[in-house]
Amino acid sequence: MRSLLVLFFFAAAAVSAGELYRWVDREGRVHYSDAPPPPNARQVEEKRMPTNTASGGDLPYATRRAAAAFPVTLFVSDCGDPCNQARAHLSRRGIPYTVRNPAANQADAEALSKLVGSPQVPVLVVGKRRLTGYDAAAWDVALDAAGYPKSRPHGYKEPPLPKDAPAATQPAP
Repeated sequence: MRSLLVLFFFAAAAVSAGELYRWVDREGRVHYSDAPPPPNARQVEEKRMPTNTASGGDLPYATRRAAAAFPVTLFVSDCGDPCNQARAHLSRRGIPYTVRNPAANQADAEALSKLVGSPQVPVLVVGKRRLTGYDAAAWDVALDAAGYPKSRPHGYKEPPLPKDAPAATQPAP
């Protein structure tokens, strides 16, 4: 039983590493390992195992799935509280999103104008659905319908903002 458990442990480690080696030593014993065998090993077999795509990446599978089907884009500039609340809302829920700044980038300004017909921010785009202005309840409905989590997953790290993204302004004390 113990040797079966050890074999299972090595197989599990090898699957996560993506490689599994099988070889026979001088005494005829069969070995399995995720490390390459010694030079004097016989009947060496190397098997490449597929990686587990469901657990890859920094985000939970459900979040990555929602992001693939319904990508989130946030149009913001230095608009004060509404833009700060918009960013905080997405951060609180652990939503991966693309920031577009129409005040600093002409292409973003043209995209926003085509999308909503005016330069007002914030604008949230979830898949093909767009919401103008910050309304927490409406944003939650759109994000929930897309399958995003209701809260930030454990260990979530905020993605870095692009260079032309507007800085969040601190509220006055």
